[in-house]
Parts: sequence; structure tokens; C-alpha cells
Amino acid sequence: MTPLWRPSPNCGPRRDGARPDMVVLHYTAMDLDGALARLCDPAAQVSAHYLVARDGRLFQLVDEDTRAWHAGAGCWGAVGDVNSRSIGIELDNRGDEPFSQPLMATLEGLLPGIMARHGVPPERVIAHSDMAPGRKSDPGRRFDWRRLARLGLSVWPEAGEVGAPDEAAFRAATARIGYGKGWPTGDVLEAFRQRFRPWATGPLSPGDMAAAADLARRFPVDRGGPSS
Repeated sequence: MTPLWRPSPNCGPRRDGARPDMVVLHYTAMDLDGALARLCDPAAQVSAHYLVARDGRLFQLVDEDTRAWHAGAGCWGAVGDVNSRSIGIELDNRGDEPFSQPLMATLEGLLPGIMARHGVPPERVIAHSDMAPGRKSDPGRRFDWRRLARLGLSVWPEAGEVGAPDEAAFRAATARIGYGKGWPTGDVLEAFRQRFRPWATGPLSPGDMAAAADLARRFPVDRGGPSS
């Protein structure tokens, strides 16, 4: 699909020669026209590379070679300046509703090209909430990450509910996946569940432990990749 070009002034060069090696997914939390206006408003100082509408239309706001302003403060593994190392995709959704079939189909058509052009592995397609727990919650519990994983466009845990809850072990496993070590455990647990166990509630559980351990074993975040 050829994107509809809606250029945003809210962008700049990627810092220190960085190249994108990850994708961050967001929801707009507002109507489409309002989101496009905000992402192209110089006063707002926010943008993304792409916006996928709920009717399946695809808008491009920033060239992939350029640094869009979508991630803000946070980190993923050793990456602190996520904007310089990522492609940002906004999804037309309030955050409390299912993501439409046309939107998902367009996203599933968009991601493979981005991943191929920039060498992005499935484990580096992440949620905004992954890199900023406690500050961001998008794309939220209604987004179907398992669907993307089945297509090789993200990852999903395979383990069953085994192992007793252990906060230190959970934090070690989630840090190996990419979640920052300095964040409060409650924020990390919520972000992890939003992504990988959206049905889960309550205190740290054996299911959380098993899922985190499986992902940490199969997808360590900084294995041999860039660290700046």
C-alpha cells in the first residue's frame, strides 16, 4: 500500500549516526483528524513516521531516515534515545476498544517492509508502554500482540504457568528482555501484562514468572546489537 503523505515538521536528524533497529507501536487516543492535526502541529512537538487509520488507510508523516518525536523519555535495554533508534507507528484507536480488522491488515502489510529495510528482528517490535512503564500505556491491553507474533512480526511467550513468584527473578528476567532495571516493579508488571498477559490481574503470579523467563531465554534484548 502506498502511504498518503502528510508531512510533519516535528522531526530531525537521528543523533550520532544512529540507525533504526526497532519499531514502537502507539495508539492515538483521539479521533483521526485530531491525531493528524496534532502530529503535524509544530506547537505540539510530537510526530510519528506512520499513522494507520481504523479504515485501513496509511499515512506517512516523517521519512524513515529521519528522527520522529514519538517515544519521549524511556529506554529499551541499552537504548536511551529511542527516537533515534526507532520507527514510530500510531494506530487510530482510543485505547479502550478492539483494533479494527482493516487497521490490523494494513499494519501487517507495513511491518514486514520496515523490518526488512532496517534489519529489525521481531523482538524489537515493542509497545510504547514497554519502554516507558508507568508513564505510557499504549497500545494497551486490547491490542493483539499474539496475532503479530503468529506472523513473525513480534514475539509471544510459549511457557505454561510454572514456578513460584519471585520478584528478584522476575525483575532479572524482564531486564534481560529490555525493561529498565530502575523502574518500580508494579509499573514493569503492568507493562509486561499489557503486552504479554492482558487478562492477568493481582500480584505477581507463576504465569508472569514463566512468561518472563521464557522470553528472557529466547529473546535477550542486547545480544550482540548496538548499545548506544
